[in-house]
Order: sequence, then C-alpha cells, then structure tokens
Amino acid sequence: MTKTGYFASFAALMGATWLLAGCFDDSDPAAAAVQNDRIRVAMLQPPRSGLTPLSDDAFKLSRWSTAETLVTLNSVGEAQPALALSWQQLTPTRWQVILRQGVKFHDGQMLNAAAVVNALTAANSAAPKPRILDGVKWQMATEGEYTLSITTQQPDPLLPQRLSSPQLAILSPLAYGSGHGVDPVNHGSGPYVLTHVDGTSSATLERFADYWGEKASASGIDVSFVPDGTARAAALRSGKADIVEAIPVAQAPLLDPERVHEVPMPRTNTLYLNTRTGITQDPAIRAAIRSAINRQQIVDNVYEKRADIAQGLLGPALPWAAQLRTPPTNRIQPAAISGQQITLATFSDRTELPEVAVYLAQQLTAAGFSVKQVVREYSQIESDALAGKFDAFILSRATVLDSGDPLAYLYSDFACDGSFNIAQLCQPAIDAALKQAAVIPAGHERRVAIMQVEKMILATDAAIPMLHERVIQGESQRVIAAIRDPRERSLIDSNTRIQAE
Repeated sequence: MTKTGYFASFAALMGATWLLAGCFDDSDPAAAAVQNDRIRVAMLQPPRSGLTPLSDDAFKLSRWSTAETLVTLNSVGEAQPALALSWQQLTPTRWQVILRQGVKFHDGQMLNAAAVVNALTAANSAAPKPRILDGVKWQMATEGEYTLSITTQQPDPLLPQRLSSPQLAILSPLAYGSGHGVDPVNHGSGPYVLTHVDGTSSATLERFADYWGEKASASGIDVSFVPDGTARAAALRSGKADIVEAIPVAQAPLLDPERVHEVPMPRTNTLYLNTRTGITQDPAIRAAIRSAINRQQIVDNVYEKRADIAQGLLGPALPWAAQLRTPPTNRIQPAAISGQQITLATFSDRTELPEVAVYLAQQLTAAGFSVKQVVREYSQIESDALAGKFDAFILSRATVLDSGDPLAYLYSDFACDGSFNIAQLCQPAIDAALKQAAVIPAGHERRVAIMQVEKMILATDAAIPMLHERVIQGESQRVIAAIRDPRERSLIDSNTRIQAE
C-alpha cells in the first residue's frame, strides 16, 4: 500500500470510529457502570418496514430474542418445540398444534390458541404476504384454550418447518389492528423486551423478568444500525460494540483474529449456463466451461480465502449435504474450443461479483473462448437474465429459504416452470424428481431425494457451483456465547452475556 493510500485508509478508519462513538456512548462513568453487562450490537441493515414481523425485519426480532415462533429448527432443519409443544398431522391437509402453557407476552397478555390464530391470520391476510406463505392457502381455528388446527388447501409436509419462519412470529394480540401495521414494541414473548426503536438508528431491549424459559443473562441489548462496513469494523476494534454483523472481507485482516469468526452461509456463488439458446445449449460447450473454471483462484483472490470451494449446489451450511452427495457420472466430454464467443454477465450490487467475472473471463479466455462481459445493476439486468439473453450469468444465490429446506430453491431455479430459471433448464426427469421429493416429509428420506435432484442438475452443467460464501461475525473479548447461525435467525439468546471484568 502506498503512503497516501495508508493515510487515506487510516483517516477513513478514524472517521468511522468517531461515527460509532455517538452510537455507543460510554463517556458518562455512571452510565457506563449501569451498562457494563449490556450487549452492544452493530448491525448491517436498518429496519426497512418498521420492524414488522411480516417483513424481512422479522429476522432482527428473532436475532434479538424478542419475538418467538411456534417451532424452531435444529442444524439439519428438523422442527423443534418452541411456543408449540407438539404438532400432529391428522390428515394430509389438517394439522393439530398443542401450545406451551404459562407463556406471558411482554405486555402482560397470555399466550393461547386465540392469540396464535390471530397472529397467523394477520400473516395470511397481509399484503404482501410473508415470503414463507407464497402460494400457501390455509385456515386456522381454535380447538381449545391451548389447541388449534391448521388446514391447508394442498398437502404440506413442511408445515412445521414453515411455522419456524421469523415472519410467522407470534406477538400479543395488542400488536395487531392499530391501523399502522404490526407493532413489535413491548409485544413479543422472548427473553428480551423491545422497549424502544429510534427510526433507522438504534433499538433498545431489556431483560424480561417473566420469561417462560431460561432468563436472559444480560440486563439488556443496545443495537445500532451501521450500514458502513468500515464503521462496523471500527466499532469492534475500538471496543464500542460487542457483536458486529457482516464485517467486510477487506476489513477482517485489520482486526484481531481472535475476534473474527467466519460462519458458512447457505449461499452459493454459481455460474448459470443458458441451456436453450446460444453456444451453451451444447452440453459439450458447457462441459468445456466447467473444465476451465479455477475455483481456488477465485476464492483466494476475490474472497481472500474466506469462502469454501463448492462441491455441489448445497454447501457446508447444510451439514448433511456433503454426507449424502454422490458425484454425477457419465458426464459429457468437453468440446474443443477455438475462439467461440461467450457473453458473461453479472450485476454490480454485490461488490465481489464483477471481480469474479474478471477472473472467470480470464480463465475462459485461457481455455480458448472469446469473452464479452456485461455488468449492470441488478434491477437493470434481472429481466434479461431470466429471459435467457446471456450465455452465462454469475449469481450469488441463497439456497435455503425460510422453511430451512432447499427444495424450493431447486424448483425455482431448475424446474421447467421455475420462476427463477436463468439456465432455461427443462428436463422431465428433473421435474419428476423434484415433485417426488416435495411430497416426502422432512427427514432423512427427503434429504436423500434432494441430493438426488442436485446430482441430476449437476450432470447437465446448467449450473456450475463455484464457491459457498461465509459471513464474518465480529465478537469482542467481553462477550460470551454469541450465536453463529448460518441461517442468520439467531444471534443473542438467554445464555449470551458479558463477562465480568
């Protein structure tokens, strides 16, 4: 780094530190003593929808342990009791749910079947609906004080997993019907009470003394929303924050390695190849592209070794995938390449993707292709990508949606009528395998079927997985038991605390 560059970076870092000082002000000794066991968090994105649980803001409420769902998911995506103690499928379309008793909402109301039906009805009738309910039609009814039924229009073997979505959090009845959306302030049921939200700047939570489960170890949580990555890293370095979301790759080497934790994400950087038009409709050309890709070079140079080389579409955030994966067999041999032109496209909104495109272009050129690159903002390129106007498209794609199950992603991207089928892939055998997997209940058999679908897709070379991304989480030396969750649903729970000094 040049001297000028060094001082410019230093100035930016110092500016970020001063920026954070206003967010985490401990200049008052008395206030500092009171706040000594409070957890200070610097988060990436501010609320977009007033922290309503019917939006993506729901994941913030979940990560702060203030709003709770009927069920949670374990590491392999199996449903576990939370506000619901048990559930039973009575018929292919009717489920019965038994609730936990003695749960008090933060405003003093008690959890019962009527409160749950009220919350789920609000989600079902919202416009737009929570993402987890796309294409889902159901009806809820109380069957007793702590028992309710859910009837679906079509059989839904993933209904328990669906109920784990933070967008289906159960709030007190007083949170709904105000005419101003759903208000989560003082209306959750978790170990922390959301007491105050300062627009898109900060949020304050306090320990809930009447929590039904293990009481929170910390007295409260102080959240600041800090979109600037340099500022978030500076907050960790200066001791202004105890937990920091999404530290940029470029900032991680500047921090104490013991304070930096990499968490595999269910997100795969994939090269989609057009199977319907252009030169990539030839399977041998697609095989040649697969053979030309040097994944290690991209991981080392673009992601600074903070990513995992992909062996398939589903990565280490799904720990069962590698155990059940078998590689495709009898693959097409690569074609000889001698100057064939390929159009390689991606978008600029994710800063690493244009750089990935540069390395891919170099690799393909070395293999004999003539490469034309197209890079635009996502909003300006999505329609062309979905219409199949490019030979190849680089996409960072979430492989697990809100149910914790990857089948929805596989269907969306690779079924004949998939809504996000950039590869334009349409093979009846893959569609049949997708439909077969969809009716299998959650568990080992369903996971085996999902991996068979992955194997079939990989054999087509319609999608070439390159790497699996990680999120970098920062934790100060004061914090104990912060949660490192690949699904980004959990961050702080009752056991997360600040160690005594």
